[in-house]
Amino acid sequence: MRTNSAHRKFQDFHDVEQPTVAMEVDYPSGAVTGWHSHPRAQLLYAIDGVMLVDSAAGFWVVPPNRALWLIAGERHSVRMAGLVKMRTAYIDATRIGDLPEQTCVLNVSPLLRELLVAAVQVPVDYAERGREATLMALLIHELRRATTLPLHLPMPEDDRLKTICDALAEKPADAATAQDWAGRLGVSSKTVHRLFLKETGMTFAQWREQARLLFALRRIAEGARVIDIALDCGYASQSAFAAMFRRHFGAPPSSFGASASRA
Repeated sequence: MRTNSAHRKFQDFHDVEQPTVAMEVDYPSGAVTGWHSHPRAQLLYAIDGVMLVDSAAGFWVVPPNRALWLIAGERHSVRMAGLVKMRTAYIDATRIGDLPEQTCVLNVSPLLRELLVAAVQVPVDYAERGREATLMALLIHELRRATTLPLHLPMPEDDRLKTICDALAEKPADAATAQDWAGRLGVSSKTVHRLFLKETGMTFAQWREQARLLFALRRIAEGARVIDIALDCGYASQSAFAAMFRRHFGAPPSSFGASASRA
């Protein structure tokens, strides 16, 4: 289901002269876009709700106050956690320099948020000079200042490692060690550790913690209690979970909730 300006073909926002254009669309919780790509880079942002983005390169969680920068041609599918009010910009990176070269999650400053909200009201055929062009140029300047955030879960190609990763992503509280998994798969623990580093760039422990963090972000978006999320992630207490969360993100779990996008 798509509402607002989504009835317009996405291609309408690519076949234009202007290097930066923006659109808005609202999705109900649980909606899925399906696999697709864009000829332009995309700054994917939601003023409400959390987006769960799959791509060949891995899995991203995009909570409020964050945006996903998708490079041109990156095939992806977006699933909505909660009512998602998407505000997105399509940018021709071949004409605008000094932009991220890889898909990544970005911190959205209050100014960048307001620029995106304003940009969706700008017609795609805006004049090259004037207020609307200046607004789009300022959006690009603020985008260049945005810092990246570690909200990416790289997925392996090795079938043995996929078995482990799929299980941990589904049940992050699983406390099985790398040695336990090695026994189940009939390989050595050294093989498991080597594959994790080779396929994901992370150790087994780092990947599992990242999986727990992204699982927690999705549950936060769904409105679950922090204590329940902590237990579901395998932590003995809410305080232990919150300490890990703050160590990783520099902020408490509450800062990633839906209400944070309106703060």
